[in-house]
Amino acid sequence: MTKKVNLIIDTLNELFPNPKCELNYTKDYELLLAVMLSAQTTDKRVNMVTGPLFQKYDTLEKLNLLTIEEIENEIKTIGMYKQKARHFKSIVSDLIKLGGFVPNDRDVLINMSGVGRKTINVVLSNLYNEPCIAVDTHVNRVSKRLDLAKDSDDVLEVEEKLMNTFPKEHWSRLHHQMVLFGR
Repeated sequence: MTKKVNLIIDTLNELFPNPKCELNYTKDYELLLAVMLSAQTTDKRVNMVTGPLFQKYDTLEKLNLLTIEEIENEIKTIGMYKQKARHFKSIVSDLIKLGGFVPNDRDVLINMSGVGRKTINVVLSNLYNEPCIAVDTHVNRVSKRLDLAKDSDDVLEVEEKLMNTFPKEHWSRLHHQMVLFGR
């Protein structure tokens, strides 16, 4: 590793010795839904919505009975709630068809409504301890400011550059640390 990489790892370890996902969840599907809902809003806001929602509807079957309008009403305080309600309903339906669990399979996850690369990386990293780097707004900005990526790079290019720069065993932890640092 280069001096710069070591310095970044050491500094982030000192600043954030115990980084973790800040979305609250107790079940695998709750994490998947919360990450999808977190697009263009804060984890804090998502937790305010999902806490009561997942307590009131504590199984996939109960969530599946909700209409899109009912889901909209439950999540209306977060951005893009109408679109997210449709994704939510579709994901719940897909998970029931899959036997009620979130698969450790990128190909299956990417075909779910509203689930993209960032969501998949967060889910696989947190549920299955897969080494992943999820590039959100914070990771993207921090990577560019630290000259780990070019300003013109898209999120996939940033992810690839981070994976090529940092050892695999640091990826998941690094993602959480960069999110916290970026905030």
